[in-house]
Amino acid sequence: MVSPLVPLVAALLLLVVSWQVVVDGPLLGLDRWVKHGVTTAHHDLHSALLARAGHALADLGGTFPAIPALLAGGGLAAWRSRRAGAARWWLPLPVAALTAVLIPLLVVPAKAAFARPGPLGDPLVPGQWGWYPSGHTATATLSYGVAVLLLARTTGVRVARGLRAAAVLLAAGVGAGLVWSDFHWVLDVVASWCVAVLVLWALARRLPGPERTDAP
Repeated sequence: MVSPLVPLVAALLLLVVSWQVVVDGPLLGLDRWVKHGVTTAHHDLHSALLARAGHALADLGGTFPAIPALLAGGGLAAWRSRRAGAARWWLPLPVAALTAVLIPLLVVPAKAAFARPGPLGDPLVPGQWGWYPSGHTATATLSYGVAVLLLARTTGVRVARGLRAAAVLLAAGVGAGLVWSDFHWVLDVVASWCVAVLVLWALARRLPGPERTDAP
């Protein structure tokens, strides 16, 4: 059971960060400090391998492979629920599909409204979306998170814990890759994590209880 403090902290942090982005407040100094650290690390390490690793991690938050993983997770969860004889075995299918539709609805209007330039400093051209919040982070965290949330209802406790840990690591890896590659400010990533936490918490409360099975 997730503590009610988790969504509360996520909501407050999202509000504070969004306010600071609007007013160009002092909290954005964290973005500049992290970017300076990343730039220094790039200069000192000068590693093509790390650069490729950062891009590879960031790419895990793209529509492909994240959305196919979400839909596959929903399909597998539905199949396992049907095998277990659950009454509403089909429920993971629309949940996964609706999540795939929800992600751009949460991110795109916010990007257009905040119109925040990216860490490279290039001004936005007319009609271009901003960088805040991070679409790749939201896509990764919600896609892998919802897939795991659905699957975890049909597995044993130990497997469910492993799946949740994997989802957290993937979300963290995508965020780190985006910041390391100068694709996003760190607060862009933090905001999307907050949005995802709120959605996952709300969904977990709405889903029926776990349909545990000891099947592999």
